[in-house]
Amino acid sequence: MILVTGATGLSGSAVIREFARQKAPVRALVRNRAIAQAFATSLTVEVVEGDMLRPETLGAALRDVDRVLMISSASKRMVQTQCTFIDSAREAGVRHIVKFSGKESSIGFNPSHFRSTWEHEHIEDYLEHSGLAWTHLRPSQFMQFYLPPAPTAVNVAKGALLLPMENARLSPVDVEDIAKVAFALLHSEGHESKNYDMTGPEALTMTEVVERIAQAIGKPFRYVNIPLEETRQAWLAAGIPSERIDTISEVLSERSRCVESRVFLDTHKAFGVRPTTFAEFARRNAAVFRGESVPL
Repeated sequence: MILVTGATGLSGSAVIREFARQKAPVRALVRNRAIAQAFATSLTVEVVEGDMLRPETLGAALRDVDRVLMISSASKRMVQTQCTFIDSAREAGVRHIVKFSGKESSIGFNPSHFRSTWEHEHIEDYLEHSGLAWTHLRPSQFMQFYLPPAPTAVNVAKGALLLPMENARLSPVDVEDIAKVAFALLHSEGHESKNYDMTGPEALTMTEVVERIAQAIGKPFRYVNIPLEETRQAWLAAGIPSERIDTISEVLSERSRCVESRVFLDTHKAFGVRPTTFAEFARRNAAVFRGESVPL
C-alpha cells in the first residue's frame, strides 16, 4: 500500500488526483475528513484521519504501508512534524519514504537565508540516517504561486502582478507535472538514495510571465515592480498570517538577489513527463486569471 500524507494541500491533492485518474489504489492521510470530499468519492482512494505529530493516531494510516510520499505544510513545526512521522513510519514497518522536498532554481540561492529550504535539508538528513530507504523529490517554485487567490500579488481587478522581483528570472514548475512524476516514482523501482530535482522548462522574468497571462486571457496584464515592504503591507491588509508573509518575504528577497535561474528537466525525462510551459499553464487557468473561477 502507498500512503500520501498532507493529502488536502496543494501538492498532496494533486498527487491524489493523479492516483484517481490512473485508477490506482492509494491511502490519503488527512487531519480532517470533512475537507477531503474532493477525492473521497474515488473508489481507489482510501481516506484516513491522523496527525503526523501524534503517533498514536497513525495506526490505521500506516497499516500494511510499504511506501510513503511524505508531505506536510511549511509551518514553523515542519521539522518536528516530519521527523516525528519518520520515526512512526519506521516503527510501523514502512520500507521506503519519498520526501516531497524543494530545491530553488535561482543560481546562487543561499538556503541559510530561507527557513523552508534549510528545514527541508535538515529533514532530508534525518531521513537519510533513519535506516529507511529514502528518495528526495525536489521541485522548484510552483506555477500555482501566481494563481489568485494564492498568497501572491496578483491583482485580478487591476490586471497586474505586483512583486519586488525587478528583472530576476525564475523557472516555476507545474504542480501537475510533479504529481505525475510522484506517481511514476512510487510505482517503479531503483530510486533509493536518489535526489530528483525539478524546474519548469523556461527561466522567465516577471514581465515574460505576465505576457503569457495576457495572451491566455485575451486582455492586458502587466507587471509592476514594487518594494518588498509595500508587498508585505498589502498581504497583511489582505489577512495573510504574518508567519506566512515572513516566509514568502525571505524567499522573494533571496530570489531578487539571484537574478538568473537554471532549467533542469532530467527528472521530467527520467519519468516520461512532458514539461508544462507557463503559457500552457496560463491557458489552462485563464478563467482563474480573469477572476471567473477558482483553482482546483
